[in-house]
Amino acid sequence: MIDVKIPLTLVLILALSFEAAKGIPNTNLTQVLCNGAQYFKDDPFAISLAYVLAELVSTTPSRHGYDYHNISPYPNAFAYGHAACNNTTTTSLTTQDCKTCLASAKDNLLTSCDARIGGRVLLVDCTMRYEQYPFDD
Repeated sequence: MIDVKIPLTLVLILALSFEAAKGIPNTNLTQVLCNGAQYFKDDPFAISLAYVLAELVSTTPSRHGYDYHNISPYPNAFAYGHAACNNTTTTSLTTQDCKTCLASAKDNLLTSCDARIGGRVLLVDCTMRYEQYPFDD
């Protein structure tokens, strides 16, 4: 009679190792750049910026290549944004991994570049930028 515990244990160990190998996005901060100019909290730019950052987090993970540019729909004070997640053969993030990384990037931007009209944050697995003017990234 074959002892079923050993093969079952081996299967369980292998299954858990594959799950652990998928990992989580690396949200370690590598660089932050902030525009020197500031806006006030009640400025129309604050509304535009909130829209752009929320849209970057929610839409980028569903875009081909995890790369997305956007602009706020509020003409009083446009905000422009760009976000991207690593999508290479060595770093294959899932849609949820990308969303998690971008949420961390957004938090870093709002903390590091508080009330600035432009900012850029680079994490190991994603990047996010916003400005008060159009830009190519």
